[in-house]
Amino acid sequence: MAQSAQPASASHSRVQAPSRDAAGLPYIELRDLPREALDTLRLIKRSGPYPYQRDGVVFGNFERKLPRQKRGYYTEYTVRTPGVRTRGARRIIAGKGRTGNPATSCEYYYTADHYQSFSRIREESCR
Repeated sequence: MAQSAQPASASHSRVQAPSRDAAGLPYIELRDLPREALDTLRLIKRSGPYPYQRDGVVFGNFERKLPRQKRGYYTEYTVRTPGVRTRGARRIIAGKGRTGNPATSCEYYYTADHYQSFSRIREESCR
């Protein structure tokens, strides 16, 4: 029986990233976010200025869809929805994460349905 010249691990050299975070929320890749969500994420990382008066307010997590944290841990930001005159349903929620600062926390969640469901935003620079 001929043996392969490649090590057994060569065919498995690519490690697949998990599809869910530690809390069980699905991940969403940056490339899969709407352009407007990317714009909002950039503003969060620059600490503003924000276009909506309520951007940066405490998100209470009353729906308990995100990991449980003390009040004040999460803040919310509007993701503009083209053609909608109000703030719409789309948001990014930022946790304080390991840095204590939403701008640098690497803990961001996207909701397109006004808090009914969330996906954790996965960024290569935050791994």
